[in-house]
Order: sequence, then structure tokens, then C-alpha cells
Amino acid sequence: MQRIEFIRNLADKDGKRVDPVKMGMPPDFPQDVRTVVTFKTVGDKTEMTITEYLPATSMFEYAEAGLNQSLDKMAASFAKAQARFGV
Repeated sequence: MQRIEFIRNLADKDGKRVDPVKMGMPPDFPQDVRTVVTFKTVGDKTEMTITEYLPATSMFEYAEAGLNQSLDKMAASFAKAQARFGV
């Protein structure tokens, strides 16, 4: 439980993968973004490091926005679990 690796891509409201260009994104928008999250115990806390493997394009700001949305969803899930289970 020290590492999570996944591929992010765009999807419609039903979770079906969609082509970024067909969604109005620029042609250099990547179809997939490989992401690696590592966890390290630091004292009584956990340090999380996120590495994204992106092609050298101008899409960094889009990738950053997508990553921030993912982190917001993760934080909301943790808060919900904490409220439910008191952890």
C-alpha cells in the first residue's frame, strides 16, 4: 500500500472514454495521462507524492486542473469516510 498507478483520460457523464479533440480540446491534448502516487510515512503523518507523465505539450494547465479535480474528489471521499467511521 505504498503506491497507486493509474491512467487518467476524459470521460462522459456515464464514464465512457471520449476523444479530447471531439470535446473541443487542442490536438496536442493527450489521450491518456499516466499518474503514479506514492505514500511515505513521515512521523505520524503520510506524505503523498504525485508524478504525472505528460508529453511535452502546452497541456500542462489542463493536466493540473484535472489532477486538482481528482485530489478534491479524493479529499471529499476521505472526509466522508472520516465522518462515517470516525477515523
